[in-house]
Amino acid sequence: MSTTTFETAAPGRALRVGLWAAQILLTVAFVGAGLVKLTTPIPQLAAMMPWAGQYSETFVRSIALIDLAGGIGILLPALTRILPRLTVLAALGCSVLQVIALAFHLSRGEAEVTPLNLVLLALSLFVLWGRNSKAPITPRRF
Repeated sequence: MSTTTFETAAPGRALRVGLWAAQILLTVAFVGAGLVKLTTPIPQLAAMMPWAGQYSETFVRSIALIDLAGGIGILLPALTRILPRLTVLAALGCSVLQVIALAFHLSRGEAEVTPLNLVLLALSLFVLWGRNSKAPITPRRF
């Protein structure tokens, strides 16, 4: 009796490099945006992002913390191989955040700022797909 086994091919080097590059770009973007929103006084922030002056400081700072968590979560668990599944969840969270940001900016007539949201959404979905199914990170064994 012969049995056929199907082995999945190991992810290619280009895919792995692309995923790491996307994770680093997302980390820089989200951590950078989070730090700006967290540390810049609201009047100065409103000059850069008009919406920031129209909502409570608590709301703006909360968005900053969400940005920071997403940026850290999309890279650090994969990099350390400690709970790398959190990278997948962070990529999902960043994707959802960008969909909400797109709707938010479009509802305010700010279509000119949405290309960045689309790029961040595409990168987040790429990491979500890649780290979930094509090139997952193996957890570290202690």
